[in-house]
Amino acid sequence: MIGFVNVAWDGGLHAFILDTMVLPAFQRQGLAKALVAEAVDRAKRTGCEWLHVDFEPRLRSFYFDACGFAPTEAGLIPLK
Repeated sequence: MIGFVNVAWDGGLHAFILDTMVLPAFQRQGLAKALVAEAVDRAKRTGCEWLHVDFEPRLRSFYFDACGFAPTEAGLIPLK
């Protein structure tokens, strides 16, 4: 295995991208983008209407520009 993406689903209309990862030796080849595209397709096929993702600021360009996510407002409570 050289990469993966987890998709959590609330059983309704919302799915969530978690932990998109590709081994360093295989990065910058479009694999993470392909994994996210597959996650989008599968979420659509389950009837989800929304696919959410949270990410570190350094990944903004990947999720917004490469994968087509749009910025939204969200809330956060630090627990530590």
